[in-house]
Amino acid sequence: MKVHPHMPNVVGHHRTPLRLSRQRRYLVYGIGWTLWLSGALWLIFHYALMRKGPFGDEPHPLEPWWLRLHAAMAFAAIWSFGLVWGVHIVTGWHTRRQRLSGGFAVALLLWLIVTGYLLYYLTDDRWRSIGAIAHWAMGLALPIMLAIHIMLGRQRATRHPR
Repeated sequence: MKVHPHMPNVVGHHRTPLRLSRQRRYLVYGIGWTLWLSGALWLIFHYALMRKGPFGDEPHPLEPWWLRLHAAMAFAAIWSFGLVWGVHIVTGWHTRRQRLSGGFAVALLLWLIVTGYLLYYLTDDRWRSIGAIAHWAMGLALPIMLAIHIMLGRQRATRHPR
C-alpha cells in the first residue's frame, strides 16, 4: 500500500483509502448495473417472452442482443473487479473491516465468473442447465450482497469518523 509521506491517511489520490474516486465509483456501478440489468432482461426475454412460431416456440428477437450485451459487460466487470481489487479490496482486507460481507461479495463475484465461463463451454445439457440456474440465481442476488456491504461500510464510517 503506497501511502503519501506528508498525508498518512491518503492512499493514491484518495482521502479515504477504501473508497474509489467518484468517477471510478460511477464507472464500476454503471458497468455492474448494466451487467445485472442485461442478465435480468435476458432471463425475462428467454423465459417469459418466447413467441409461437410455425415450428413451436421461438426466442424473442431481442433475446440474443441482451445476451451479447451481458457478455460484453462481463468482460468490463472483470476489468472493474481488477480495479476494485487494487484500490479497495486488498487495502480493506488489511484493515480487517467488513471481511465477512466483503469476502462473501468477492466469493459471489468469483462464483459468477466461473459459472459464466462454464456456461460458455459446457456441452452436456444437464450440467449446462444446472450451471445456468447456479449462475442466474446468484447473479440476481449480487446487488443485495453489495448493498449490504456498502451500507455496513457507511454505517461504520458514521459511527467511527476519522
